[in-house]
Amino acid sequence: MKGSHLFLCLLSMSCCLNLMPAAGNKLFHFGPCRVSMSVTEIRSGFTAIKANIQARDPIRTLSILSHPHSLHKVKSLDRCCITHHLFNFYVDKVFKHCKTEDSYINRKISSIANSFLSVKRKLGQCYEQNKCLCGQESKEKFKQILANYEGLNVTSAAIKSLGELDILLDWIEKS
Repeated sequence: MKGSHLFLCLLSMSCCLNLMPAAGNKLFHFGPCRVSMSVTEIRSGFTAIKANIQARDPIRTLSILSHPHSLHKVKSLDRCCITHHLFNFYVDKVFKHCKTEDSYINRKISSIANSFLSVKRKLGQCYEQNKCLCGQESKEKFKQILANYEGLNVTSAAIKSLGELDILLDWIEKS
């Protein structure tokens, strides 16, 4: 009898620990999807390289994420979908083309990319379980982001997108 109580207690503790975000992580709600991530850690890595990356951006008149209405007023139900697409976008397009001659900058980019990859996987699970609904508005917003990106050469677009990471992080934290 005592063994079964101990087992239940250990099982309960294990479940509670699995549901709690890791140290430094915060639980974000993107529509019906919940994802634990450390925006503070990502932001810290980005802050360390922000000035360097933005100085490499030759086109200051165009924005990829700040285009009117790109991330503004995304409906609650669409947040999972657009966040899923944005993390795929950063992992599959942006980080792959952000290489510099500075190994310190490259390590920071790699660290941020690894954090994004982890979140991408978590959002992918929600997406595969049909929890991320993609309304027409979110599809249009993401199409606009891709059009802005694809309007530049690959390296310039990747550097510009990385330089705008604070826009994405601010939007995530406001969600």
